[in-house]
Amino acid sequence: MLPRGMGGAGIGLLALLLVGGWLASGIYRVQPDEQGIVLRFGAYTATTQPGLNYHLPWPVESVTTPRVTRINRVDVGFRASADAGPTARPIPSRDVLEESLMLTGDENIIDIDFAVFWRIRDAGDFLFNTRNAEATVKSAAESVMREVIGRTAIQPALTEARAQIEQAVRTGTQGIMDQYRAGVEITQVQLQNAQPPARVVDAFIDVQRAGADRERARNEAESYRNAIIPAARGESQRLVQEAEGFRESQISRARGEAQRFLSVLSAYQAARDVTVRRMYLETMEEVLRRNPKLLIDDRLQGLVPLLNLGDMNRAAAPQGRAQQANPNLPTAPGQRPQGAGR
Repeated sequence: MLPRGMGGAGIGLLALLLVGGWLASGIYRVQPDEQGIVLRFGAYTATTQPGLNYHLPWPVESVTTPRVTRINRVDVGFRASADAGPTARPIPSRDVLEESLMLTGDENIIDIDFAVFWRIRDAGDFLFNTRNAEATVKSAAESVMREVIGRTAIQPALTEARAQIEQAVRTGTQGIMDQYRAGVEITQVQLQNAQPPARVVDAFIDVQRAGADRERARNEAESYRNAIIPAARGESQRLVQEAEGFRESQISRARGEAQRFLSVLSAYQAARDVTVRRMYLETMEEVLRRNPKLLIDDRLQGLVPLLNLGDMNRAAAPQGRAQQANPNLPTAPGQRPQGAGR
């Protein structure tokens, strides 16, 4: 029953206010770190950007505004430490072996813990194409990590290949998310821990030391070989060159002697007397040049005979030194031993 004094105009005004309020309820605001997902009777209709927007009021349309800039984290192989409360003791991280133990490319077992960081790239795909985005990211990242580790030897995986492994896992996981149209962007994959299993770490260290000793011995052998082989090659090359030089000199000398003999033979055949005398003179010149000589002309008169004292002194010097060493040695005719009476 209508209130007293309210006519048809009042009823119309009230209805107009109710309709205006219902229509105004469709105004909504999307924050800068959000995306607006408009649903019409529960089905996806559109994606709106940050700012003031409008949708048809309930129950025709509704809107969901998930945060798309927040970085989410998924831990694989371990569970990160957390505090149970302000006064409670911290809960240490727990290793999940069924996730962290993997087989490397050289058939070794490695314990790997890593974290995957992701955010929502497309809110519509994120809400309607995946049921549990976090579990999907975790399963995809673990699968890709096992594939990458299965192609990598254990030593690079523990040392210099960590950055390459992180990049390969991020790229592979992003590819799977794109294939699922999950609306997720993988921002980073971070290796937390990579080491042999605790039960075999001592044996692994022994193997690593043996490998280091092997590499050291190999490097020493390579260094020795690199020092010896060039020296041996240089020495052999020197001997070969000396032999070749000696051979060439002997061949040239033999050819010169043969040519000289042929030239002498030609001269002898042309003028025998002259050639024979020239050969005699050359021979005597060679003989006299190698031996000491004293020339005396018996036709000269009034000259004092030459006594070559220089040659006599040179011959007597060794004899004098021997006589000083042993006074009992016999002396030359006309000489007395040193120390004898006068």
